[in-house]
Amino acid sequence: MGLKVRNLAKSYGSRQILQDVNFDVQDGEVLCIVGPSGAGKTTLLRCITGLEEADSGQVEIDDQVINPDDLKGEIGVVFQDFNLFPNLSIEENVTLAPIMVAKMAKEEAIAAADNLLDQLGLDKVKKLYPYQLSGGQKQRVALARALAMKPKILCYDEPTSALDSGMRSEVEKMVLNLKKDGMTQLIITHDDQFAQNVADSILQVKAL
Repeated sequence: MGLKVRNLAKSYGSRQILQDVNFDVQDGEVLCIVGPSGAGKTTLLRCITGLEEADSGQVEIDDQVINPDDLKGEIGVVFQDFNLFPNLSIEENVTLAPIMVAKMAKEEAIAAADNLLDQLGLDKVKKLYPYQLSGGQKQRVALARALAMKPKILCYDEPTSALDSGMRSEVEKMVLNLKKDGMTQLIITHDDQFAQNVADSILQVKAL
């Protein structure tokens, strides 16, 4: 069970970015995908999460081939630049998808969001706006927003980029705490030490 990627390929025009990518992530495991800039790490993540259409290959969750257009929140993503809505409060950022996509009742979504924000130490900032938060706080909000959809798999795009060593340690704790809770996690990173600290397995990719 878990996540399986089989023979994934992607090119842009004549440039081959990904070719015959294969890997498995078992339930509850952490896989880090590492490699230099230009190796296609983010493109791989975007193909897995349905943000880009792969040229060929397939993605399976729990032995079921998935249609990237119909993931229904099974894969959550924490983006490198967080992608928070600047005009919405922190609480509204976290409740938007559960209400609009998962059709959760507003009161239920707010209660679930407040619980997540409390767990991540963000209970005092839920009525603030993204511009009022630090980078580390924004990252935790992005994590709460992804978790609010109750995904089976959580993906991160360069979660330690632009963070100091103290904040990197906080991200490591977040990943390891989610692992204890049984969350399957896929992490794109250029940070070899971070990968060594959190990963059950590491996939090295190279530019083609």
